[in-house]
Amino acid sequence: MRRCQARQGFLEALAIAAPDAGLICPPMAVLAHEGTHPIMYGGWPLPIGSSLRTQYLARPDVAGRFPVVLVLPTIDGLSGLEKDLCRTFARWGMVAIGLDFYRQKGDPNQAYEALADRRALMDLDEIHEFVVSEDVQWAVSGDLGILGVDVGGRFAIVGASTRSWVKSVAVAYTPLTGDEEREYQVATYLDNLPVPVLGLYGAADDLIAPSTIDEAQRRNDHGQWLFYEDAGHSFLDVEADGYDPDASADAYPRLVEFFKTTLPAAVEVDLG
Repeated sequence: MRRCQARQGFLEALAIAAPDAGLICPPMAVLAHEGTHPIMYGGWPLPIGSSLRTQYLARPDVAGRFPVVLVLPTIDGLSGLEKDLCRTFARWGMVAIGLDFYRQKGDPNQAYEALADRRALMDLDEIHEFVVSEDVQWAVSGDLGILGVDVGGRFAIVGASTRSWVKSVAVAYTPLTGDEEREYQVATYLDNLPVPVLGLYGAADDLIAPSTIDEAQRRNDHGQWLFYEDAGHSFLDVEADGYDPDASADAYPRLVEFFKTTLPAAVEVDLG
């Protein structure tokens, strides 16, 4: 009953916030070097559990159906980095949904500790349920990709190992050890990843031992586990102290190409 009420509440909120099924923000102009599509982007209320929670969605501002990528955040929650990644994917013809897992505000470490692994995976399932629902007209398939940044990659790897609808997974500077007190230990899933895998790491990351990534490549031999020389932790995040422009400039197009080649192709509609 509560689930039905949440669904009805979603439809009512959508009718108020975006009666044309668009998003709250206006389309962005796209320059030639930025991508192939103009985009729509902004906060959107999505049904998770028995309530609506605002997540971040970016998609091409053209008619059609597109592959979908879920972007899972760092320990700091949904930030400018994840939103920028979502907009980038959208500019290149994908729909991207940035998730904010954390229900507890305040100290990020406490919020992460309060988030049960099982609850995070249920959130992924409920977002997937939304994507394949009749409410959505822009998804080409229920086969999704997942990108996890930092600890978000833990949920991405476990999800890719246990959910048949995950068809490719990428992680960026995700610790593969140190989660012994969590419900699931991500390292135990490396042998059972049945999908294409892309791992992006900094060789100078003082939070992640290079030997753990070497071990990941050994155990997941069909994946690509790459090091950026001299890059540290948070090399993707332009607002972080560890931002590395060279590593980021390579990683962004690499992620775009990875998902474009591992997910179903878009079906665009020419409206004349």
